[in-house]
Amino acid sequence: MGIILTDIELANARQDDLLPMTVNALVDSGAVHLCIPQHVANQLKLPVLDRREVTVANGASQMVDYVGPIRVRFANRQCMVGALVLGDQALLGAIPMEDMDLVISPSRQTVTVNPQNPNMAMSLAMGVRPAKEDGNA
Repeated sequence: MGIILTDIELANARQDDLLPMTVNALVDSGAVHLCIPQHVANQLKLPVLDRREVTVANGASQMVDYVGPIRVRFANRQCMVGALVLGDQALLGAIPMEDMDLVISPSRQTVTVNPQNPNMAMSLAMGVRPAKEDGNA
């Protein structure tokens, strides 16, 4: 498929007085989390919420800071997530991509909003069974 990069806007969800920043993120649907470099966490003044042990691509494990909450924007979508502070480039993983209902177009090597839901993100959630039409549940 190749390497896919996209611009996303990141902001501190608790400090509206701080300007958001646009970062060029590596798109990786095989990764779970949003990952950001330390300098992005510093600029957005994101507090450390936890420490997490992560396994990186080469199989090594390491402890990293988990910061947030972060507001992520892409096109007409946004979500709130935490991020792992790791590496020197932002990485957009599956959690924020699913939350914003984004899809990868392998042929164009881009990320886009789900064309089946162009105006707002759609999510799958646990639901209740619809009532039977005769009024009995």
